[in-house]
Amino acid sequence: METPLTRLVGVRHPIVQTGMGWVAGPRLVSATANAGALGILASATMTLDRLREAIREVKSRTDAPFGVNLRADASDAGDRVSVMIDEGVRVASFALAPSRELMAALKEAGVVVIPSIGARRHAEKVAAWGADAVIVQGGEGGGHTGEVATTVLLPQVVDAVEIPVVAAGGFFDGRGLVAALAYGAAGIAMGTRFLLTSDSTVPEAVKARYLAATVRDVTVTTAVDGLPHRMLRTELVEALEHSGRARALLQAVRRAADYRKLSGTTWRRMLRDGRALRHGKDLTWSQVLLAANTPMLLKASMVDGRTDLGVMASGQVAGVIDDLPSCGELVERIMKEAEETCRRLTASR
Repeated sequence: METPLTRLVGVRHPIVQTGMGWVAGPRLVSATANAGALGILASATMTLDRLREAIREVKSRTDAPFGVNLRADASDAGDRVSVMIDEGVRVASFALAPSRELMAALKEAGVVVIPSIGARRHAEKVAAWGADAVIVQGGEGGGHTGEVATTVLLPQVVDAVEIPVVAAGGFFDGRGLVAALAYGAAGIAMGTRFLLTSDSTVPEAVKARYLAATVRDVTVTTAVDGLPHRMLRTELVEALEHSGRARALLQAVRRAADYRKLSGTTWRRMLRDGRALRHGKDLTWSQVLLAANTPMLLKASMVDGRTDLGVMASGQVAGVIDDLPSCGELVERIMKEAEETCRRLTASR
């Protein structure tokens, strides 16, 4: 199925696997790429050396195009862009709008720039700056999310920009792909659906918690880092929502220290990143400290398998997913369902 997305990035199918922290590593990204979709490597929790190693590992596993997701507000974002350019990465994905300078450096090197956005005005801004495409995530999507549903946000953005638009938030099958295309999108992006595959390195016990969840078990909370965050409702989420401010801040400082050691960053760099986050999101310093919880709380579940100590970012689609196919099986199934749906719609005319 050829669309503006497949032509832009050189993949066979208009499907994107999003850059999920601690989840979208070399194994998942390469499996997605080999299935004909666009895999996105999550780099925010990696050191620069580890990022280079991860890119090379993906390239050793596949000859297909793939991308890397970056934090646009990170103080070392320029260094990460340099690594991507040096290593010949095809696509740069951003959770926040990249600066004009970063975008210019990437485009000059021939890298396709695809920011993720959650509002029409943000899509218009990055399109004016030269973005090649945008991923539009509606409120159903996992992780940090907005309030506007995909079915409302998507047509707004499609009508507002001339570049390809990829729909995210609430997608898991071929029917959703056809619906997104009908709205004018060039493809779909999925996180939770790829997390719940046999190629995902997330511990099996954690995957079982996702599979057991209903749509009512997926909630939005600000207790983790001060921003709306969609995740599974667990005992830890309940505890964070009811813990006192002083206790929550103490935990945040401790986990910030853990994250500093793990990521190889410095306190000065973390402070600079915190200032950028505070300015960009208009957060209080208390909320910035709480944000230090997020990487380590996600790692506790996604890497260590400690659902009692970690959080599990999740789209609402977790409540309707009940199996763990390989990435190849998943992509093949979605494309077959999409073709069947198109034939059924044509036959009913």
